[in-house]
Amino acid sequence: MASSSSYNSPCAACKFLRRKCTPGCIFAPYFPPEEPQKFANVHKIFGASNVTKLLNELLPHQREDAVNSLAYEAEARVRDPVYGCVGAISFLQRQVQRLQKELESANADLIRFACNEINPTANLPPPPSITPRPRSSSLGFYQQPPAFPLPYPLPWNDTSDPSGNINDGGEGNM
Repeated sequence: MASSSSYNSPCAACKFLRRKCTPGCIFAPYFPPEEPQKFANVHKIFGASNVTKLLNELLPHQREDAVNSLAYEAEARVRDPVYGCVGAISFLQRQVQRLQKELESANADLIRFACNEINPTANLPPPPSITPRPRSSSLGFYQQPPAFPLPYPLPWNDTSDPSGNINDGGEGNM
């Protein structure tokens, strides 16, 4: 003869806590008997009484999201006791940043290739016979800046050898 308790299987929480599952059990809608590990993890990390208090304080439409969050955090804490879901979130954020950089690089390559197809000579260097001339009126890009006297000689400008003889900048005889 089948008893009424075998027909209505207790929820995972009541089965784990070894108590009778009542019709008004607050855990029953969120911890079905098919998912015993879900409640075991939540109980291990948060404790059954804390979860009961939390669920009783929430509105009924908020409870499922809260249980899902608790279950996710508990699973993460079981896997990584130090960082929990924060470790998973940090890993995913780093992965998103890396993928965004890859996407920016791919977009830049795509733009560069598209521009080369429109103007194939755009990225070629100027012919060797063309050399830019410096401007004489103002300090141009190719002019040397004015020399300022330094209180010490720069090693690359020192053209005298230790004997005191001046050489011709390294192009002399050896």
